[in-house]
Amino acid sequence: MGIISMIVVGFIVGLLARAIMPGDQKLGIIMTIILGIVGAIVAGYLGAALGFYQAGEGVGWIASIIGAIIVLFIYGLIVKKR
Repeated sequence: MGIISMIVVGFIVGLLARAIMPGDQKLGIIMTIILGIVGAIVAGYLGAALGFYQAGEGVGWIASIIGAIIVLFIYGLIVKKR
């Protein structure tokens, strides 16, 4: 059940990050899920580095969305250069 919930949460976080981030992101459903999951991972590492979270502690929705926005911004920079 953990993998299914991770996919659903990743999808929701990815959709919210894409809605907040300006511009046209041409991502499919799989990339949106991956965006949300990677955003939560980035938020966890940044939060632990800044002292907001302990190692291994789950991050919240807002932090996950912010992490996904950061990942989406970096993805936009990489795609734009091509």
